[in-house]
Amino acid sequence: MGIRVAVAGASGYAGGELLRLIAGHPELDLVAATAHSQAGSPLSVVHPHLTGLDLVLGATGPEALADADLVFLALPHGQSAALAAALAGTVKVVDLGADHRLQDAGAWIQYYGGGHAGAWTYGLPELPGQKAAIAISTRVAATGCYAVATTLALAPLITAGAVSPDDVVVVAASGTSGAGRAAKAHLLGSEVMGDLSPYKVGRHQHVPEIKQATGARSLSFTPVLAPMPRGILATVTALPTGTADPRQVLQEAYADAPFVHVLPEGAWPHTAATYGSNACHLQATVDIDSGRVIVTSAIDNLGKGAAGQAVQCANLMLGLPETAGLPMYGVAP
Repeated sequence: MGIRVAVAGASGYAGGELLRLIAGHPELDLVAATAHSQAGSPLSVVHPHLTGLDLVLGATGPEALADADLVFLALPHGQSAALAAALAGTVKVVDLGADHRLQDAGAWIQYYGGGHAGAWTYGLPELPGQKAAIAISTRVAATGCYAVATTLALAPLITAGAVSPDDVVVVAASGTSGAGRAAKAHLLGSEVMGDLSPYKVGRHQHVPEIKQATGARSLSFTPVLAPMPRGILATVTALPTGTADPRQVLQEAYADAPFVHVLPEGAWPHTAATYGSNACHLQATVDIDSGRVIVTSAIDNLGKGAAGQAVQCANLMLGLPETAGLPMYGVAP
């Protein structure tokens, strides 16, 4: 018997990806998977790609999760805090929602609304000191998908003093799975295919998280819905403070990071290259006209942007190798 884990919110896209990763993990045993409207449904009906996992989704509640050593919460924003509070203190928890990411209660109220549940250890192991902090934590808040794509591109440059924390500009395109699985008219195939559309322009909820994680002071962020099921491509630009080579700064920052790859000179990230993996691909240059530093980042929003990141954090919390059970490479074509 391995380490017992449970997934609350298993019917969604991130929950399904968690189940897939757990099924292939050498040390984790799934003891419960719960849902709300899909409770009572066979897992293979909800997630046909997981046919062979003989499991019926239970109703979400603390009793259904009580036998787990570690619980993953893959619930809509605002629904994790109450359930986490009802779990025993001895149970480790990784929350994929936003409830415990922000330290600033005012930022939570401004961007999410409702009461602020308080901040947990931030679940991005590649930030300085975070791997050790996650390893000793019982409660970890996994990152937002846009936040990890942007933070990995930007944080080392601000930390090194290579770019200014002011006037950071980000344009990032995401696949439709980032919007969740609920039926929405604007996510219908006939609406999305052949179209790019910006949304939540100037008010996206990941802005305060990115600022908190990177040290950026002002950030203009434009998210774009792209006609693909999964993946994020973020282009991050910032003003240089000197002549530091941004690519070298990133290479040094991630020299020992198994999932972050600074691509060879001249090669640029593609979302498809990270599909199905926990990898982040980066490339950097300096704009020959404006002089701004440009970093492009690609991730799988359900991998490094959600379930993969959560399993990476769980591995650290459980004293396992950071890479256990996680795909290092993408799927092609």
